[in-house]
Amino acid sequence: MMIKITLPDGSVREYNDGISVIDVAKDISEGFARNVISAKFNGTIVETTTQLTTNGNLTLYTWKDNEGKTAFRHSTSHVLAQALEELYPGVKLSIGPAIDNGFYYDVDLGDDIISEKDFKRIETKMIEIARGKHEFKMRSVSKADALAKYKEEGNEYKTELIENLEDGTITFCDHSTFTDLCRGGHIPHTGIIKAVKIMSVAGAYWRGDENNKQLTRVYGTSFPKQKELTEYLSLLEEAKKRDHRKLGKELSLFTFSTRVGQGLPLWLPKGAALRDRLEQFLKKAQKKAGYEMVITPHIGQKELYVTSGHYAKYGEDSFQPIQTPAEGEEFLLKPMNCPHHCEIYNSEPWSYRDLPKRFAEFGTVYRYEQSGELHGLTRVRGFTQDDAHIFCTPDQLDTEFKNVIDLVLYVFGSLGFDNFTAQVSIRDLETPEKYIGDVVNWEKAENAIINAAKDKGLDYVIETGEAAFYGPKLDFMVKDALGRSWQLGTIQVDYNLPERFDLNYKGSDNEMHRPIMIHRAPFGSMERFIAILLEHTGGNFPLWLMPEQVIILSISEKYEKYAEKVLNLLENDEIRALCDNRNETIGKKIREAEMKKFPYIVIVGEQEEKDNTVSIRKHGGDDLGSMEIKKFSEIIQKEIDRTLQPFNV
Repeated sequence: MMIKITLPDGSVREYNDGISVIDVAKDISEGFARNVISAKFNGTIVETTTQLTTNGNLTLYTWKDNEGKTAFRHSTSHVLAQALEELYPGVKLSIGPAIDNGFYYDVDLGDDIISEKDFKRIETKMIEIARGKHEFKMRSVSKADALAKYKEEGNEYKTELIENLEDGTITFCDHSTFTDLCRGGHIPHTGIIKAVKIMSVAGAYWRGDENNKQLTRVYGTSFPKQKELTEYLSLLEEAKKRDHRKLGKELSLFTFSTRVGQGLPLWLPKGAALRDRLEQFLKKAQKKAGYEMVITPHIGQKELYVTSGHYAKYGEDSFQPIQTPAEGEEFLLKPMNCPHHCEIYNSEPWSYRDLPKRFAEFGTVYRYEQSGELHGLTRVRGFTQDDAHIFCTPDQLDTEFKNVIDLVLYVFGSLGFDNFTAQVSIRDLETPEKYIGDVVNWEKAENAIINAAKDKGLDYVIETGEAAFYGPKLDFMVKDALGRSWQLGTIQVDYNLPERFDLNYKGSDNEMHRPIMIHRAPFGSMERFIAILLEHTGGNFPLWLMPEQVIILSISEKYEKYAEKVLNLLENDEIRALCDNRNETIGKKIREAEMKKFPYIVIVGEQEEKDNTVSIRKHGGDDLGSMEIKKFSEIIQKEIDRTLQPFNV
């Protein structure tokens, strides 16, 4: 029997029933097939040896694809598990998934302990196993046989996993002398794994429950070439230097207090000033674009979020309801701003002539992230969104959506994020229970986003299953200076909240109609955005954003008055500067100014005072020589103008 296989480019090829995935790859190109390490058939990850027996859609993955990397790292976790079994007899395995940039395996070592001194031994054993080029082979196992295997081994973790599986759905993966309970998704053989690195060990409760036994979690990463591992480790070292928690402390931007509470950042004066500049920058652009600023409270009645659907979807991740003295009255710390903005819209009647209405707010919201997931400013429990909601007619949707894209691109351009792709996040049709609202409206919203992305010439991809529960969205995936990808900026089309809040406007036909709602946040979270910006720039922010743009160093106390005169002249030109008149050597002052990342260092002494000039040194060591103070001010202003272009509507 012949089957039809549809490839991602839309082409259709016919093969005999039973052809393997890798043979399809070879039919496309022998060279391409040598790089294929994973595949997806009809939406399910399959092995390269899987035989295809029905018509379907086939996608082939190489190391360059995220899905290929996932299969590669998951396969390496099997090799790690085999190495641990050989090095630590009696070890009990639990789970070993792929994660971003690597994998881990949770194991019960009994009385054994793994420390950093053991990493090299484990890596050596893993490479020894990998060089055997052992094929990964999947096989189905009955529930009874699977339970028998792990009960005989005394592995209560695998036994518990199997007890929760349906008979007929259980599979094992074999390679070399090793067998593991596994759902699949492997590379063809272990020989593709050329470089491994054990990164760390940590404690992890079985199934994340602190009432269960604490296991040892062994983290690792792997690559098909040693060169790639070396480059990755070099990037990690650079990332440590750029860690926003480290830089935030060095630059006196923010801090945390256990007395205040985990995940609740405290902004120090310099950080607050930097954050305020970001807010003013966006507010100025928003005003040009016709937004109106609103302010909403930090709490709301529980019923508000029940109406919006947020309580049903996110109630478990929110702080628990606040009970008031009034019977039955409950409030929540605000997890989202959009329900409040819906009620602002509902506060008065609107005509089609009044739309669009654009309500913007730097609104602080609260979500109860688990303590183990908190991380500096990137995962916090209280954060401020640069939120706005646009209420418009169907005829206005396309223009309004494209205008928001322009605003996001302006923000990125002004802050040096020039390497990004757009991600159209749509529903997963196979899990309709995850979403609310009418299917027809979902289709309209998804098509509106795709068409806008096309018309604006964005480099975009479509990701199924990444939509918000109330509507599809356009997410901007930005690569930072280290090549890491971050989701920054989001625009969402929502037909559902206007329905839930019974929002209306009077149309030209004198009938009542539902507005369409656009959610947008170019920064996303102020906290997370600043953290990513810190790491992207290494603390060397664009000049217009720097807390202090200039530091003035007097060579000795004799020139303090002249230093103060220079400070006043610069401040008159709205340049942020300060003086360092400490009784220290000029060399020490310069070194400390470099560490604090002042963009410009001004040095004043006898010659400068005599000539009414300043000597300029740029951060990084470039000597700009001596010049008049006014000329120096002009240089700074030109640099600001070059990076901070006005937003044109």
